[in-house]
Amino acid sequence: MAQLDETSSAGRPPEGRFGALATRAFGAVPPPVLVVTGMISLQVGAAFAKQLFAMAGAFGVSAIRLTFAALVLLLVWRPALRMDRRTFPVVAGYGAMLAGMNTSIYHAFERIPLGVAVTIEFLGPLSVAVLGSRRKLDVLWALLAATGVLLLSRVEGGLDPLGVAFALLAAVFWAGYILMGAKLGDRTTGGGGLAVGMAVGAVLVLPFGVVESNTALLDPRVLAVGLVVALMSSVVPYSLELEALRRIPPRVFGVLMSLEPAVAALAGLVVLREALGAGQWLAVLCVVLASIGATRASGRA
Repeated sequence: MAQLDETSSAGRPPEGRFGALATRAFGAVPPPVLVVTGMISLQVGAAFAKQLFAMAGAFGVSAIRLTFAALVLLLVWRPALRMDRRTFPVVAGYGAMLAGMNTSIYHAFERIPLGVAVTIEFLGPLSVAVLGSRRKLDVLWALLAATGVLLLSRVEGGLDPLGVAFALLAAVFWAGYILMGAKLGDRTTGGGGLAVGMAVGAVLVLPFGVVESNTALLDPRVLAVGLVVALMSSVVPYSLELEALRRIPPRVFGVLMSLEPAVAALAGLVVLREALGAGQWLAVLCVVLASIGATRASGRA
């Protein structure tokens, strides 16, 4: 089969008017601003998504999010669909990680607070950073992260064990997303690979969403909010992250992303009124500091 035209910057097909404009716009913004903006957009979108679970369920909301995001990205980037045998597994694997990560964390959101779920989920990228370094100091960062999770487990009244399990599963998928995302950035340019990967994720999740939510997927209110969620939680953050990863070292990207649990906790507080106790905020701080330390150590190594 012919190789995907996006695999090199030379000779790639036109990305479409909106895609070209997006590329130029991203290029004018400092990478740290791209990362932080995407992070805020993602977590605020997640808070809005949580409000739809009662109507469409976690699978249903995830299906709406991925489907709308895929449609928007495909229209914006108009990617070539012809791929060689090395590119297709990367794009498909990236889409599978997106599907697993989104559905797992949404099932966690149904059962435990947003900030708590994302803090546990962040063990995924933290593990990638720790395993990427051979420094003895990594043991300290791992213990600090474990302390944070232990503090979360001692929340008064306890956490739903199934919610914690889903958050841990999301952590596994997030680690896979990082690894596949790096390969995707190497194999493609622009947002075409992201668009096709998102479409793969939508195809994987949509049957489960239809079964769980039934006619709720046809409700105009659900679709309207779902479109907003798709833009805020998928189109904007993943596009910004992918562009930032092309322009800054992974270490710097990882340090910036280490703020994710704190941003999630703030989004839960502002949008959902999910107030965390002092012990939970301390747990979030432990995981954030552990992630920053492990990421910096990994980058130096």
